[in-house]
Amino acid sequence: MLPSPDSRPIRRLLVPNRGEIAVRILHAARELPDPVETFALYTSDDRSHCDLARPHHVIQIPSASSYLDIPLLVNLAREHSIDAVHPGYGFLSESADFADRMWHEAGAIVIGPGWENLTRTGDKLQAKKLAEQCGVPVLKAMSHPTGDIEEARTFARHVGFPVMIKAVDGGGGRGIRLVREDKELDNSIQRAISESPSRTVFVEKAAVDGFHHIEIQVIGDGTGQVQHLWERDCSVQRRFQKVVECAPALITLKDRGLVSQVIDSALRMASEIRYRSLGTFEFLVSELRGEFFFLEVNPRLQVEHTITESISGIDLVQTQLLLAQGRSLHDLGLVSKVGAREAPPANCFSIQLRLCAEDPSNDFALSIGKVTEFTVPSGHGIRVDTNINVSGNALVVGPDFDNLLAKIIVTASTWEATVRKAQRVLVDSRIGGVKTNINLLRGIVAHGDFMAGKTDTQWLGSNLHEALHLGDSISKMLREHEGLLGPSQQSIVQGNMPSSGLLFRKGDAWSITLEPLGKSQLPEKVAHHLRLSRVLRNEFPTSLTAEIEYTTPASQTAIPYRMQLHTTSTAASALVSSSHRRGDPKNPRHVVLPMSGRLIEVLVAQREKVVENQVLAFVKQMKMELEVRSPRAGKVKWVYEMEDDEEDVAEGMLLVELENEQNGVEMRGKL
Repeated sequence: MLPSPDSRPIRRLLVPNRGEIAVRILHAARELPDPVETFALYTSDDRSHCDLARPHHVIQIPSASSYLDIPLLVNLAREHSIDAVHPGYGFLSESADFADRMWHEAGAIVIGPGWENLTRTGDKLQAKKLAEQCGVPVLKAMSHPTGDIEEARTFARHVGFPVMIKAVDGGGGRGIRLVREDKELDNSIQRAISESPSRTVFVEKAAVDGFHHIEIQVIGDGTGQVQHLWERDCSVQRRFQKVVECAPALITLKDRGLVSQVIDSALRMASEIRYRSLGTFEFLVSELRGEFFFLEVNPRLQVEHTITESISGIDLVQTQLLLAQGRSLHDLGLVSKVGAREAPPANCFSIQLRLCAEDPSNDFALSIGKVTEFTVPSGHGIRVDTNINVSGNALVVGPDFDNLLAKIIVTASTWEATVRKAQRVLVDSRIGGVKTNINLLRGIVAHGDFMAGKTDTQWLGSNLHEALHLGDSISKMLREHEGLLGPSQQSIVQGNMPSSGLLFRKGDAWSITLEPLGKSQLPEKVAHHLRLSRVLRNEFPTSLTAEIEYTTPASQTAIPYRMQLHTTSTAASALVSSSHRRGDPKNPRHVVLPMSGRLIEVLVAQREKVVENQVLAFVKQMKMELEVRSPRAGKVKWVYEMEDDEEDVAEGMLLVELENEQNGVEMRGKL
């Protein structure tokens, strides 16, 4: 028999995660009063978090998918005598199977609520049943998940639009679709199913207009004793992905009556199941209607835990680690000193800004490349959680991982002062090498609605153009004031495509023969071989940065190099060939990929007729599937043929060429 996982000291901690959250967990573990030996994981092209966090041990894993490989992680825990595993968020953090197997097969506890609670709360429908049992208001929803489109369609039409299509095991905005009209229904169901690991979804009546996304931070010790640390407002979101969060909530109430009811509901649910560790109970709340509905439970640490830490002064990650070792809420001084009706700490407001590698002006397309510059000011009330390390193993953004670069957290004594601090910090920040959403963040915090707290879950979607325009105007004034255009701004405003019609990609290789000119003691011909192992920046012939494997006659083993090319007048088409063609956005017959990512399916064939707005292909970015649609009708003259099941593709690649019809109509792939 294994000892109880509720009271076991932690001596060796494995963190099967990467990025800023791995840094956060490893730092917290190193600061515990009792020494903990830390183990971090990394892949060959992603280890900046190890450099910054300085764990005691680092272990290389084969690929990005290894973070989801339960047998591999269990074997690592056995091999290194691991006592505890902190999965952070994402990956396996909500997997009951992972927690169960790690304990029973490796004797290691997974920091979190335990597999029993994960089973009841990680599944959205199970969590809704718990809410109903506790008398908490819920929206009408299907009673069971389904992969049958007809069944989902029937229920949606029965409850009436708008509805939400939700993957039962989705998260982070994946597997969620808002459907306002019947004509959008079938495609939304299909896409949600494809983004669900179990390929099952459910349909729920939607509460969107005028509702705030409010979440309650709950802590429990497994005895039924639970405590809250007030609420967060996460309403500033796009496609159900949070962009800006704040604490406490921005609902402008004369008293906290409605929020208190929400907190009471969260505590009832948590106490009912004897919740252990951290959990976030999420609700949709309408101040105008005076009503709220339970949304879901996130049985783990949240990305936005930082702002709760800022207003409460409690280290939530260390609290998790101490609870996992058998400490109680009483031991930690967290026993019900705070009632649901009590206001949050006075003179304390906090905002978290998610800085991501993406291009908001191009439908938030993922920006792939190496981060070459990262400057965010420090000072009173400013915290930055990141894994960017420009002086060491620099962070390279690719399609395998989340595109979150940093979380910028600002805290001040009033809401107005906090917003002004956020405005100043964003103005003084510089990021280079990749495109980011910093202009959007600048526009959001400068908007009058944000200062006034008038931002419900639909606000950013409705005001996106205005926020982007405001942010771009601020950035333009900054450039004019500075009298120069830094590298980060250059990458944002550059609008011209490189002149070459070719796109290099991973795996492209060439045999190179060098012949000496004139008299030489070298052999008449020397054969070399060059292969691109990773393309970091692909704007040839303007620039090309790549990792290569280079083999010479003197060495039969490929030697790794980093190659950088800058402005050249060489005609690339005369030297190399590539199956990736660059599209011409000015050519009305070209359908051009508007984003980088992983091409997972092309739906049309040569000589096939397509109609306007028809879906031509799907591109995956960070586990979300995005559609590429045709902007006009026509007949396919040429289409890119996939060689593998999934292929890395770059923004600007020619996907489809239509026959020469309807000349003069500008055409470009669109989402």
